[in-house]
Amino acid sequence: MVSHLFFYQLVLVALVWLCVMLHWAWPSDPAAVCPTTPEPPGPLPKHHREPTPFAGLTCKPPCAACEQAHEHVSQPPGCPPPRIVPTRGRPRQVVTSFHFCPDVHCDYQGWVGLGNLSANGHPSGGPWRQLYCTGCGGYFQETHGTPLHGKRVAPEKLVWAVGALAEGLGIRAVARVFEVDPNTVLAGRVPLACG
Repeated sequence: MVSHLFFYQLVLVALVWLCVMLHWAWPSDPAAVCPTTPEPPGPLPKHHREPTPFAGLTCKPPCAACEQAHEHVSQPPGCPPPRIVPTRGRPRQVVTSFHFCPDVHCDYQGWVGLGNLSANGHPSGGPWRQLYCTGCGGYFQETHGTPLHGKRVAPEKLVWAVGALAEGLGIRAVARVFEVDPNTVLAGRVPLACG
């Protein structure tokens, strides 16, 4: 019988021989095997072109209606209009510095905190205030541009209904729970999902 020590020594010699043969047969540096001369880099490209301006609306519109439509497009605001400081009456109690005038023809459209807005009560006894813009003389609700705009439901009830819909409750089930018509729930759900 062959001893285990002899077998292990034979396996060790075979592994060493295999490593030496692989080291000799396998090149370690590919550049040493196939020396190639690197090509010199080409000259850097020269940019002699002038930048081209933005095409935009460079030609005249084809018809008078298109020309008139382009005249009334609101331009992006450059500098803010002057701040309005009320000089008569008592100081305003309702903070309107987070709202802005939504009228596209108003100079104050999109600018917040310039003093052009004042609160004008609750129209028809509704839950939302009406705001008045002294810049254009227009009126709008404080919920303009929000998912609550035009809703006559209490905000707490609307939030609960949207939460129930988000949890997976069906439209008819929400209508039963909050005792409203299913079409009312559907009409209120579509703008809230988009907004």
